[in-house]
Amino acid sequence: MSTSVLRNLRRHHHSEFDASELVDAKNGRALSVCLPARNEASTIGPIVEVIRDQLVRSLPLVDEILVIDDHSSDDTAAVARAAGARVLEASSILANYGEGHGKGEVLWKSVYACEGDLIVWCDADIRQFGPRFVTGVAGPLITDPQVGFVKGFYARPSDQEGGGGRVTELVARPLLSMLLPHLAGVTQPLSGEYGGRRDVLERLRFVEGYGVDVALLIDAVALIGADAVVEVDLDVRLHRNRPLDELSPQATAVAQTILRRALPDVIGPAVELRRPGHDALTIEVRERPPLVEIDEYLARTA
Repeated sequence: MSTSVLRNLRRHHHSEFDASELVDAKNGRALSVCLPARNEASTIGPIVEVIRDQLVRSLPLVDEILVIDDHSSDDTAAVARAAGARVLEASSILANYGEGHGKGEVLWKSVYACEGDLIVWCDADIRQFGPRFVTGVAGPLITDPQVGFVKGFYARPSDQEGGGGRVTELVARPLLSMLLPHLAGVTQPLSGEYGGRRDVLERLRFVEGYGVDVALLIDAVALIGADAVVEVDLDVRLHRNRPLDELSPQATAVAQTILRRALPDVIGPAVELRRPGHDALTIEVRERPPLVEIDEYLARTA
């Protein structure tokens, strides 16, 4: 993988993409919106309702709203189903490959389970969700046949000068700058709103846990080239902020993922996070293979 400094990815603003115009431009392609969710009963319902009301019923842009419930202990699945989503339990999908937890595994399973030619992912903890989170990411995929992967970015009320969040600015960006500088200009490499064409996503490896967002970005650029990857400004995003002690495992997984991509012969797949007042925590960067290497997927898409 080249480590030369690359110009910034092409950027769009979500306002460039009108939902009604995107309907006409779909040309028979199916669009799936997939929501990985674990214990998000308080926010998943309004998100699904906005997509259902504005992008399914009012305008037939979205063909499928799929919620993959990642072992929730609350009513996430029931709330999402009542709001109009198709809901599947993560443990029931490709069960022969394990029932493990983690966002990355849920995303990998969602590519298998959904029907779309184009797939948009949104996090399930967004408050005041708007259709721009879907139309902004889907827009370039629908309107530009050269685009294979789209990464969303946004401002948050807690951001200072549009930063990418604490883990991004303190962990991901320094490591990308040092080791993969061709990606250092990506606004929010850890954002959860992004998507791609099925024929791209099915060829990518999926890190099971927190490292999946940056890993997919790194691997998509390596697979299809920077000219086929774009960023979209989604304006403001409101969601819960996690306390620092909850961010330590996430930061470790992100750092480990970037280091594994840049220095595969140096960094092992498992590290131990040690913190005063906490038990040692093993962080593993396990990966799911490209779906095109899975017999069940090939049979399903044949």
